[in-house]
Amino acid sequence: MARLREIGEAPPGPFSGRLLEAATEILAQEFDPARGGFGAAPKFPTPHSLVFLLRRFRRTGDEHARRMAEVTLEAMRRGGIYDHLGFGFHRYATDADWRLPHFEKMLYDQAGLVAAYLEGWQATGNRGFARTAREVLSYCLRDLRGPEGGFHSAEDADSEGREGRFYVWTRAEILEVLGKERGERFCRVYGVTAEGNFRDEATGEPTGANVLHLDRSVEEWAREWGVEAPELEACLEEDRQRLLARRNLRPRPAKDDKVLTGWNGLMISALGRAAWVLGDEGYARAAVDTARFLMDRLRPDGRLLRRYRQGEAGVEAVAEDYAFLCRGLLDLYAATFDSAWIAAARDLAERLVERFWDAHAGGLFDAPRHGDALPWRPKEVYDGAVPSANSAALEAFARLGLLTGDPAWTRRAEALAEALAGRVHRYPAAFTAYLTGAAHLLEPTREVVIVGPPDREDTRALLRAARSVYAPETAVLLAPPDGALGRVAPFTRGMSDVGGRAAAYVCQSFTCEAPITDPDALAAVLTLPPPSG
Repeated sequence: MARLREIGEAPPGPFSGRLLEAATEILAQEFDPARGGFGAAPKFPTPHSLVFLLRRFRRTGDEHARRMAEVTLEAMRRGGIYDHLGFGFHRYATDADWRLPHFEKMLYDQAGLVAAYLEGWQATGNRGFARTAREVLSYCLRDLRGPEGGFHSAEDADSEGREGRFYVWTRAEILEVLGKERGERFCRVYGVTAEGNFRDEATGEPTGANVLHLDRSVEEWAREWGVEAPELEACLEEDRQRLLARRNLRPRPAKDDKVLTGWNGLMISALGRAAWVLGDEGYARAAVDTARFLMDRLRPDGRLLRRYRQGEAGVEAVAEDYAFLCRGLLDLYAATFDSAWIAAARDLAERLVERFWDAHAGGLFDAPRHGDALPWRPKEVYDGAVPSANSAALEAFARLGLLTGDPAWTRRAEALAEALAGRVHRYPAAFTAYLTGAAHLLEPTREVVIVGPPDREDTRALLRAARSVYAPETAVLLAPPDGALGRVAPFTRGMSDVGGRAAAYVCQSFTCEAPITDPDALAAVLTLPPPSG
């Protein structure tokens, strides 16, 4: 048993900004500059690595970090890993060019990639990234959301007994649906050939079918053909809608209709961030509905349950369920400014520590103490297809410290980060979600408290100014006249408007500058990261 513990643990290592630099350097070595992504085939989306790189660009101005993320986001969006008709991302690409996917669609991939594309849009101004985030959310809300507000887990890769049958096309099928002239244009744009570009994943044999993908942008095709890009895009959109209608007549892949608490926590994060970044209240309402569903159906007595299906909830939650939902509720606060979500996140964080914290070595075990049937309790740190529970909790604890002003949460985040740093030192690029959370501790952060009635235009103008800037190190709070925020964030209690006008208090380590009432002035202050020291 002692040997098993040794395998799973590592001595605490130095916890410093050098970890952030090392991870960036490793990713740069593994980056594929021609095709995006890291390493060779197969290629998996790694949204937390892309978010990590975009935040390194924000903090340091590292243009290569931005470029790695931007090229990868663009390559995935154009590739066959993306469903160009019904939207959403497939599980991974079997080739290095992102063209040929394994066709399964996972809820957690959609959630993570929405967050990455939103930050990509904020960091680069690429409007296609914002469009991609909206499209992926459209897919999730249309095809994965259950009638009670929870999101189902996945759609299978197979239909009619064949991998990808629902998604692939022959050239003849496209010409039949669109007609010769439009069909041939669509085939050129989306890489469709008479021979087919899709090979069976298991056998490698050609199938004669095609996966839709874009080798070139619509703008490039428009220039070649001497037409306006918006006109060509409008025509292609009509074509996509007609093909989607035909595709919807096919038997769909099977759906895994389990509602998993942790994965739904990731979707609450995605919806909450989309509501904040895009200013779309519809996403906020959807996130609230999902959060209420989870809190009503999967939290019967304060403790969480892990899964729900066809009216039945069961299975005791593990650490990732608590951590992902806790982080999701913090993102939901940013979308709604309802301080009850901070209180709910804090309660989940307290229970997470109570049930999973390793009092001996620090960090969070994956499973609760009394549910342990193994000779030792595993403690995952590696950020794989999703962040580890420890990484999500690290970010959540650090953000709770910023939002509430309670230093106990910052100390808890520091203890977690230090306990796991030894493992991270072995290969920092495998722990990018951990490092994104750790950056809240290693680098300067900021609190912005906007004081004013939420339905008044001067308050909304300050919120729009805060939203217009890519500032992921900044915690934005809204203090309405009812005093509710002061109950969860006592440091905001003495803040007031200025002469009846909404005001923004910009603080660093809870030391605040004079209040700002001009939205342009607030945006200007937030444009640069907070200074060190």
